[in-house]
Amino acid sequence: MQPIPEDIIQQAITWRREIHACPEIGLQEFHTSAKISELLETFGLEVHTGMAGTGIIGVLRNGEGPAIGIRADIDALPIQENNTVAWCSASPGTMHACGHDGHTAILLGAARYLSQTRAFQGTVCFIFQPAEENAGGGRLMVEEGLFDRFPMSAVYALHNWPGLPVGEVAVNPGPMMASQDNFFITLTGVGCHAAMPEKGADPVLAGAHLITALQTITTRRLSPLDSAVISVTQLQAGEAINVVPQTMQLSGTLRCLSQRARAQCQALMADYVEQLAGPFGVRGEIHWEYGYPVTVNHAQQAETLARAARGTPGITQVHTQLPPSMAAEDFAYLLEACPGAYLWLGADGPTPGASLHNPYYDFNDQLIAPGIGLWVSLVEQSLNPVAVTSED
Repeated sequence: MQPIPEDIIQQAITWRREIHACPEIGLQEFHTSAKISELLETFGLEVHTGMAGTGIIGVLRNGEGPAIGIRADIDALPIQENNTVAWCSASPGTMHACGHDGHTAILLGAARYLSQTRAFQGTVCFIFQPAEENAGGGRLMVEEGLFDRFPMSAVYALHNWPGLPVGEVAVNPGPMMASQDNFFITLTGVGCHAAMPEKGADPVLAGAHLITALQTITTRRLSPLDSAVISVTQLQAGEAINVVPQTMQLSGTLRCLSQRARAQCQALMADYVEQLAGPFGVRGEIHWEYGYPVTVNHAQQAETLARAARGTPGITQVHTQLPPSMAAEDFAYLLEACPGAYLWLGADGPTPGASLHNPYYDFNDQLIAPGIGLWVSLVEQSLNPVAVTSED
């Protein structure tokens, strides 16, 4: 493919910085959504608004042929930005600390370029999804009929990836990101004077043993070939230093790379909470807040995306066997409903920047050109009447 024109690259960088300066939390991306809709209309696309509240679908048709979807997330995080760049967040306590401003600008740049060149045969659905971070905007879009209203043979997404150099990408078949579930454990004992512990039943002591025991699930109860992380991150107990409290609350997250490991861990954790608390005279209960499923790439679509990356100017290496991340991603819901693949776009320059979800993070604008080029390459290869592949 030809390099992306410089005017489109510079325009996308401008959009990125404008979006960065006006960050909005999930399901509240009203300004961002309006800006995206206005731009898509100027490109001549069909624009559909209101899906999952602030989601937008831009549809670009060019003759008869299959349809594919490309998704960008548009929401920001509740973090106070510590950068001093000219485009720094103007919304106190809110910032684009995960690069969704860059993902959105890349997809807008691809939409503009493809609307001008139209070197494909079929339909492209540009999906601008709200609330990736916590509210499950991907799930909401699927539940509201995304793939019924806009039938697609495949759907794709990317995420900038600190830790991977600029020019390199990763797209594995199979798991790319973990599931994420939150657990809330309540241990109920009998409160008493701290000088007379035999008069009560100490939930804090039971909790200390439980925290240690939960770690044995991943080391002794799961196969070493299964990946899971159990992290207890919050503890709440007691109000007075001389009182054994009546209750203790523990909460944290469970992350897994397979549905099998996810179900096994949840069952074992319930057993541990109930059975381990008993000898201490304490009653244990666990409640779950079920989160994102495992992000699993479909093998054929992962190869399609890898092939498009290999033909993209600025992309010098394509990894297909990097270890998955134990972070979570709600593109998983789209991949459960439609074949597709998710790619990491290397973000580290000569001096690596801040990590994702860090108050000093800022999207690396060097990714704009290869990001746009990747989506253009994918569309032109997938929707080519001569070279179309069976999955697209």
